[in-house]
Amino acid sequence: MIAPSRRAVLSVAALSAAATLVGGPAVAAPRLRLTLPAPTGPHPVGTVALRLVDRGRRDPWVGARAYRELMVSVRYPARDVRGYRRAPQMTAGAAAAYDRFNGLGEDLPPGKVDWAATRSHAYTGAPATGACLPVVLYSPGAGDPRTLGTTLCDELASRGYVVVMIDHTYDAGAVEFPGGRVERTVLLDEFERARKAGPEQVVAFLKKVADVRVTDTRFVLDRLADLPGGLGRRLDLGAVGMFGQSAGGFAAAQTMHDDRRVKAALNMDGVMGYTQRDDDPSNPSTVATDGVDRPLLLMGMDGDTHHTVASWGQAWEHSTGWHRDLTLAGAAHASFTDLQSQVPQIVRELGLDDSVVTKNVGTVDPVRSVAAQKTYVTAFFDRWLRGGDPARLLDGPSARWPEVRFVE
Repeated sequence: MIAPSRRAVLSVAALSAAATLVGGPAVAAPRLRLTLPAPTGPHPVGTVALRLVDRGRRDPWVGARAYRELMVSVRYPARDVRGYRRAPQMTAGAAAAYDRFNGLGEDLPPGKVDWAATRSHAYTGAPATGACLPVVLYSPGAGDPRTLGTTLCDELASRGYVVVMIDHTYDAGAVEFPGGRVERTVLLDEFERARKAGPEQVVAFLKKVADVRVTDTRFVLDRLADLPGGLGRRLDLGAVGMFGQSAGGFAAAQTMHDDRRVKAALNMDGVMGYTQRDDDPSNPSTVATDGVDRPLLLMGMDGDTHHTVASWGQAWEHSTGWHRDLTLAGAAHASFTDLQSQVPQIVRELGLDDSVVTKNVGTVDPVRSVAAQKTYVTAFFDRWLRGGDPARLLDGPSARWPEVRFVE
């Protein structure tokens, strides 16, 4: 879940921002602006960002805080987006932190990309449409902002879902709250403290990361009916699913195990044990040892299957509900984030070596990868939250999507 080198979850680039000399004084070079793939569903997308406060829980990471506060983004099908502005992928404060703390590490020094300039395809404050809408929660990888899953969350909203993207404060690299206050991650310091204390403390740290995420998510579930702008009244709270990447995928599966309100969970390349090695069966989670009785979809990069990832194999063996294991051929760990479309842009525009693409998002064609993820994520939730999936994509391999391999 955290710190294997190929996952690059806790790597930090400590490099200086680049500058060019023009006529003597240092002038910052223009920073690259990136784009995100547009959603393909029939609905335009609206969004609102919310601060949620759990006053019944002291913050588990910063004990001086007497309550736990979270930021979430809600994506939803909109009635009309004319006159509304496209929301940024990241707020300015979160983007500034991500510039220094991003999954590309030494491959991308700070100051090269204007992360705050990337626009999502959701419109801030646009009026919602529809009634009895299914709900999907999203949790990002450890250290990542909620907004690194923008492409898939916008896609689901365009297809009629209300999607709640959760930032896990002091876990995410930075979380910006209303008024511009930014709270930064403590995971690096906590992990280093645990590492120095010994293997047992590392296990305890990894368990805490997962437990905090699940508790955060269950609190968000408690607040769904209170969403503003009439959104709470539009929800079908009997049709709630969850997905995430890496530690967020683990959180999705574990939350479904712990909370029966979650009817289906999708884990995108997340180890489900308190270990730093995929093949290590020790210190499993309860979702691994108990399995689940509701639909669970595992979607992994090349090499990550229930035969190779010990915790996936345990969950596979013990689950009595519907479960599938899909491999996205040629994918890497970060392929299941917005970096799948952004890294190739960065490499092309900055003239970086092509190996940066392969190392970070694999060899899969980025356009095909994003399209396949949109298709299969939607098919999964359509089947289990709406009773859909007329193409039966989840029944077996599709000639249209040869990148997606079914693992028996």
